Amino acid sequence: MMIDNAEGLVFRPPSEARSFILRVTIGCSHNMCTFCAMYKDSKYRVRSLEEIDGIIERAAQAYPFVRRVFLADGDALVLPTDDLIHILKKCYATFPNINRIGAYATPADLNRKSPEDLKRLREAGLGIVYMGIESGDDEVLRHVKKGTTGELTIKAGKKALDAGMKLSAMILIGLGGKERTKEHALHTAEVVSAINPTMLSALTLIIPGSVPLYEEVVTGKFTPLTARGFLEELHMILSHTDMKNPCIFRSNHVSNLVPVGGTLPMDKDAMLATLERYIPRADNVRPLLNDTGNF
Repeated sequence: MMIDNAEGLVFRPPSEARSFILRVTIGCSHNMCTFCAMYKDSKYRVRSLEEIDGIIERAAQAYPFVRRVFLADGDALVLPTDDLIHILKKCYATFPNINRIGAYATPADLNRKSPEDLKRLREAGLGIVYMGIESGDDEVLRHVKKGTTGELTIKAGKKALDAGMKLSAMILIGLGGKERTKEHALHTAEVVSAINPTMLSALTLIIPGSVPLYEEVVTGKFTPLTARGFLEELHMILSHTDMKNPCIFRSNHVSNLVPVGGTLPMDKDAMLATLERYIPRADNVRPLLNDTGNF
């Protein structure tokens, strides 16, 4: 659900499908990741509180039944804490049935906030944040210009959890290519284990022709994984996770070759067994293609 005529494409997590999408920023303040095309056509800007208040009021008239709100675009937590609290309070005051507000949050966003700021946001009603880990390997993160490190990502994830928020994290299978598949897998497993997020999702890398990483494929600097390679990498990541608290895991995104799901650590062996059944069959699966027929 959305009431908005602003420029650019709009994205939200799958679990926010029924939420009202409130775009407090347009685009992404970082917008440098070489694998991501989500906000490349959007000029980043922060909306005024007056503009946001007006959207909330119009939305309440059109969708009075709203129970969840998702703050978009790419990194809503880049806003000052007091502005975010104003938005949260406005939402709860305007939508009578609301029970949760969520937002994307980059590691940099979370690390810019003090623990006290994050607790204030949680107390004001920010119940869940979605953070893209992508990789735990510093060389991969540097290569794709993610703007963070494994250590900083761990710090950010722990800060969100310590503030009492739910944390939904995402990793990207294949982001290291064939060149660093092992390092990407092992270091990603280390980072997600150290954070122990509430939920963890695995997506599979698809490289559209519009992103800088595609040029590296063309020139031979980056070698995408095969279908078997994607499954073997996911198997390596899961097998090396060491969660102390329950973490809901899903790899049922449309990009994934095999939908695997369960709760870590309890269901780890069952999920690994599922992957082991499919890995030998993956040799006959064509590589993932984008809409131009390329990797």
